[in-house]
Amino acid sequence: MGNQYRNILVAVDGSKEAEYAFRKSIDLAKSNKGSKLTIVNVINTNSYKGFDRSMLDRAQQLAEELVNDYKAEAKSKGLSDVTAVIEYGSPKTMITNEVADFIDADLIVCGATGLNAVERFITGSVSGAIVRSAKCDVLVTREPEQL
Repeated sequence: MGNQYRNILVAVDGSKEAEYAFRKSIDLAKSNKGSKLTIVNVINTNSYKGFDRSMLDRAQQLAEELVNDYKAEAKSKGLSDVTAVIEYGSPKTMITNEVADFIDADLIVCGATGLNAVERFITGSVSGAIVRSAKCDVLVTREPEQL
């Protein structure tokens, strides 16, 4: 089957949009039997310049809780090959240039918007940067409208 995804990367940041992308990535991994799911959170180190070390430590603790909770949920939904990754740097470059290359991703799943509205206004969205620079397919999800 030539159109099967083998290495699915989902980017999460704690936002509702990212949670929806995560749920969609579980469905995709289940429908592409034998695929690996990698959950990544990138701690944007630029956001912590000028702050003391304890702020970065707290960000790391929250990131670990986030990806580990998602990993446990993915396993509880029947996926066996799930990895959680935390990286540091710019999410716009780390997701496509580092993590996707390292795991040989053939699909990146991300939410249309994330947590940082100010950065999105100034420099454009992370999802937009992923779409422009990814070497594989990208699925940008939107949370369904709440009725």
